[in-house]
Amino acid sequence: MKGMTRHDNRPHILVVGGGYVGMYTALGLQRRLRRRARITVVDPRSYMTYQPFLPEAAAGSLEPRHVVVPLRKVLKHCDVITGEVRWIHHATKTVNVHPEAGEPYDLEYDILVVALGSISRTLPIPGLAEVGIGFKQVEEAIALRNHVLDRLDVAASTTDEAVRRRALTFVFVGGGFAGVEALGELENMAQYARRYYPQIGPHDMRWVLVEATGRILPEVGPEMGVYTVEELSKRGIEIRLETRLESCVDGHVVLSKGKPFDADTIVWTAGVKANPVLRNSDLPLDDKGRVRCLPEMRIDGLEDAWAAGDNAAIPDLTAGEPGVMTAPNAQHAVRQAKLLAKNIVAAMNGRFPKPYKHKYIGSVASLGLYKGVAHTYGIKVRGFPAWFMHRTYHMSKMPTFNRKARVLVDWTMALLFRREVVTLGRTSMPREDFRRAATDDSRTLVK
Repeated sequence: MKGMTRHDNRPHILVVGGGYVGMYTALGLQRRLRRRARITVVDPRSYMTYQPFLPEAAAGSLEPRHVVVPLRKVLKHCDVITGEVRWIHHATKTVNVHPEAGEPYDLEYDILVVALGSISRTLPIPGLAEVGIGFKQVEEAIALRNHVLDRLDVAASTTDEAVRRRALTFVFVGGGFAGVEALGELENMAQYARRYYPQIGPHDMRWVLVEATGRILPEVGPEMGVYTVEELSKRGIEIRLETRLESCVDGHVVLSKGKPFDADTIVWTAGVKANPVLRNSDLPLDDKGRVRCLPEMRIDGLEDAWAAGDNAAIPDLTAGEPGVMTAPNAQHAVRQAKLLAKNIVAAMNGRFPKPYKHKYIGSVASLGLYKGVAHTYGIKVRGFPAWFMHRTYHMSKMPTFNRKARVLVDWTMALLFRREVVTLGRTSMPREDFRRAATDDSRTLVK
């Protein structure tokens, strides 16, 4: 298919990726340029997911639709293309786009913004691709919630003890923010739901956290990491430190330590890596596959290409030593996105862009309802105050007033009414009953 042709002579800014960095950069450009440039955003999804709220969406504390922001609604003066960029050729200022339907095509640009983010970093573990589930997108959060509640239904309805034990065993691999918060919220939800399952006793469920290193939540410091282990252990959660997942074929879990066991639920949250699309580009990459950038977020050696977020290696000017890059986390992504739009406009107007410089203020993590840990500005907080700090901070960073209001309403309703614990797992197979009915009718007709 021929490349997409230009409609006007305005400079064309192409934002590859519609996550937090991509959306906020496009929004900033949209506000500052006021139609002086044509802005296009390309992403496989038509919405941005605010990932720090995924654990609460999975636990039912938040409506999943309220943790995503529709790109077309926010970026009213941008062109939004729902599709995948398969390769980037900056020498000719062209990318190849595979839309959701139809033939792929080439798209030309004048200024490039690389905001592809990251994907789950997996390992070649037998069975992981077949039975594991990630935790980076809202679809995965919804599926995991439905799956956990569905396993409670299975356990309460079977007379087979092996099936029951397998259904009530939940394994989370990775002791970072994603793994600990997802585990804490879902275990909290499942224990609440258990009141509607008299067949399931308080100690029938088995929750296991597997971490290859000797500590969890390293971002909140050793003391808070130890507290988190103690807090989760009090709830009956098994913490397997310095332990690796070696195999999970057909749900048969084999760890580097301990006896093998069966589990219907295996959640993989063991880190992220830069989007592999970058390998299909002529952009300069570092040894981790990230785009090499200057402190002002301009791609190293290129005048009209920029990058930020998880897929960018940006020097950390607060580290005090050369070679240190900013960490791939939400705190940096939020601030980089806002400065990136200003820097691009400054460069277009012939001014010098500002270097990104932000000292890491600390971290907060939720461990379930009313429980949390925090280490900010050198102050260590635990329990309800840390949980409240977690909610307050991420509420302030949630994009758009519309979504802030909806999240606040969800939290208020959760205080006034009990949780909904219904599973809608069959939404993943919406045509199953119709297919079965059509098959039965076909058989009747043949007879």
